Amino acid sequence: MGTAYTESLNKLIEEFGRLPGIGPKSAERLAFYILKANSAEALGLAEAIRAVKTNIKRCKICCGLSEGPVCQICSDGRRDKSIICVVEQPKDLISLEKTGTCRWVYHVLGGHIAPLDGIEPSDLTIDKLVERVRGGETREVVMATNPNLEGDGTSLYISSLLRPLGVKITRLARGLPSGSTIEYASGKILTDAITGRQEME
Repeated sequence: MGTAYTESLNKLIEEFGRLPGIGPKSAERLAFYILKANSAEALGLAEAIRAVKTNIKRCKICCGLSEGPVCQICSDGRRDKSIICVVEQPKDLISLEKTGTCRWVYHVLGGHIAPLDGIEPSDLTIDKLVERVRGGETREVVMATNPNLEGDGTSLYISSLLRPLGVKITRLARGLPSGSTIEYASGKILTDAITGRQEME
């Protein structure tokens, strides 16, 4: 960065540069956009960032994103609470919801099991899921982890814990290409995967 920039501008460029997918040139463009924007617009962005960091918590039931103790999906009386769809991340939940075909509730694991990366089952919300299923209201658990090695391994591990509880365990159909991620799948592919889900063996 050139010495012609002020300390505050350099700091803003540096912070934008930390964002994923933002290179030095993009960071510079964003910083100058903020500099030129009117105060209300720039401070509105700052307030939105503050609100996200301050207000968003984990739902005490599904571990998804929420601004209250319980998220909107878990508190929706029209949802079929006997079916729990298990996803890795909140982004996966949002992708599935966008299809408009899901009337179930969710459980967000917070990732997948990856021992080589130091992520063990205890680092995820698996115990909380088992606790929910043990509560007795659940008749089906839909495994919607990503169709790759880690997602499949996580799914199999969770299934081994849930099977003794007598619950039906299904997996999204393989309309999802192997090695892909739910977050980037099209709505049509996800809809087919949801409606064509199959019982896990």
